[in-house]
Amino acid sequence: MIKMFVAGAALCASVAAFAQAQGAVADWAAKPAHAWTAPRHMMLMDAARAGSRIVAVGEHGVVVMSDDEGKTWRQSNHVPVSATLSAVTFADAQHGWTVGQWGVILATSDGGETWQKQRIDLSVDQPLFSVLFTTARDGIAVGLWSLMLVTHDGGKSWTKVSVPKPPGSGRADRNLYHVFSDRHGVLYIDSEQGMVLKSTDGGANWNYQATGGKGTLWTGVALPDGRIIVGGLLGGLYQSSDDGATWTALNAGTKSSITDLLTTGNGLMGVGLDGLVFRQREGSTSFEVQQRADRASLTAAVIDRTGKPLLFSQDGVLVGP
Repeated sequence: MIKMFVAGAALCASVAAFAQAQGAVADWAAKPAHAWTAPRHMMLMDAARAGSRIVAVGEHGVVVMSDDEGKTWRQSNHVPVSATLSAVTFADAQHGWTVGQWGVILATSDGGETWQKQRIDLSVDQPLFSVLFTTARDGIAVGLWSLMLVTHDGGKSWTKVSVPKPPGSGRADRNLYHVFSDRHGVLYIDSEQGMVLKSTDGGANWNYQATGGKGTLWTGVALPDGRIIVGGLLGGLYQSSDDGATWTALNAGTKSSITDLLTTGNGLMGVGLDGLVFRQREGSTSFEVQQRADRASLTAAVIDRTGKPLLFSQDGVLVGP
């Protein structure tokens, strides 16, 4: 789910149990999100900036926002589903999208205050794990069993895209976990068995690239210096300096699974399971690794205005690295 980390698998179980207690899973998922007393402590799966605002999404359709760099948080006024939300992105300060279970896609035009349903498929729980908009009109969402959807009208309509079969496979059924782009608009998608999908034509055509790893890749980022970094299961981390043509394994000094990678003002930062927080300073080939004492399952991070990370986890917003 949910970027489909190990933490996401646990979340699927909790959502299913909660939903079964309330009635049919699909019926429950389609209901508007509940107003929670402590939404910042709900399980949060992803976060993004909407101008000066920070928006995070997670279990039971929760969307929380902060306008003071994470000091205080409040829940969005209206979210039309209770399905777990796995990823969020913004094209600008006002226009954003979030995706999740039951293939749900929601959109906002007021910076996350209210959300409108663009898509949901209650016939099958085929979750979307990631969403990216390269412009306010052009977007792509990816998920379970090679589900790929594209829009060129801001999400008013979404069209399924047929993904090519992986090398040596009889069908296209790999899970697609995270979509991101580089400075030239080239698209990349993290997948299973160490594979990365790449498109140079806005998502019309894709090819598979082998990183050399065999584990699942859950996250990736394009750095300002041109490097592409992807990471995932058991600390697997791979780098390409030639637009994905070749890959080199990096030793981040950890066996904890990596769930999010992001650029900082002076390099690379990553977070993961077991309280993992690591950094690679600009110009350095080594990594600085920290392990939080609480061993929290970290799912995402955002850099605040002072350059410090805000961390998100199965326990909500966390303070400090």
